[in-house]
Amino acid sequence: MVNEAAPSGEEAGELEAISGAEPLAAKRTARIFCIANQKGGVGKTTTAVNLAAALVAQEQRVLLVDLDPQGNATMGSGIDKRELQATLYQVLIGEAGIAEAAKASESGYDVLPSNRELAGAEIDLVELEERERQLKHAIAAVADRYDFVLIDCPPTLSLLTLNGLAAAHGVIIPMQCEYFALEGLSDLVNTIKRVHANLNPDLRVIGLLRVMFDPRVTLQQQVSAQLESHFGDKVFKSIIPRNVRLAEAPSYGLPGVVFDPASKGAQAYVAFGAEMIERMKTL
Repeated sequence: MVNEAAPSGEEAGELEAISGAEPLAAKRTARIFCIANQKGGVGKTTTAVNLAAALVAQEQRVLLVDLDPQGNATMGSGIDKRELQATLYQVLIGEAGIAEAAKASESGYDVLPSNRELAGAEIDLVELEERERQLKHAIAAVADRYDFVLIDCPPTLSLLTLNGLAAAHGVIIPMQCEYFALEGLSDLVNTIKRVHANLNPDLRVIGLLRVMFDPRVTLQQQVSAQLESHFGDKVFKSIIPRNVRLAEAPSYGLPGVVFDPASKGAQAYVAFGAEMIERMKTL
């Protein structure tokens, strides 16, 4: 059954083919990355907030953009989404800039927050010119203030997601080592290819991050090995284990990296942050 879902050699080649013309190491402004997967429940928000905190721990200046109307990255960073005067919604429709809307989190990174109001942006953006590039233009105005901009994308291919992909230099794909995750990966790669061809020639896949990993499950070990075999160095060496402390942290408004630095999940994300910084030297 695992072999039926195995990624093809063609898919592996497509990941290599999606690359920008200019090396990221040559860029002097922020490195902008989407945390994306069209499958829900794969740890996108957990990865976004913990990577942000892990990068801050290594003295990086970080902006986390909450592109999901559910506002989970906002709440998980300790910001009450119900008491916001300006959010990503106002930024996208041109009523505010990121400098006015961003909030500082207790964990050391800035957050461009969201709440349910963002769902209305789908309708309001339709009337705007370059509606898919509104976020890109907004980030450009503050890009020199940050080393990294992380965009937590919703689990759907919407106008919001397109704004994230159009603004980004690359995509980090968190995925579980399960059968259906492999099927969903093909859909996501095709989406990235279309955005690369039509909206953002700089967009590339930075890497696949294995999350919620349980080494006791044989299937997960097999899928992990298949990913390494087919995608090579596109698979991050860091592996995020299934960890209850990571799951508990959002209820305290903190990333797991800050909530319980000694936990295995937190230590894995710290290692991932270091790997990201190191990978920037070769991209």
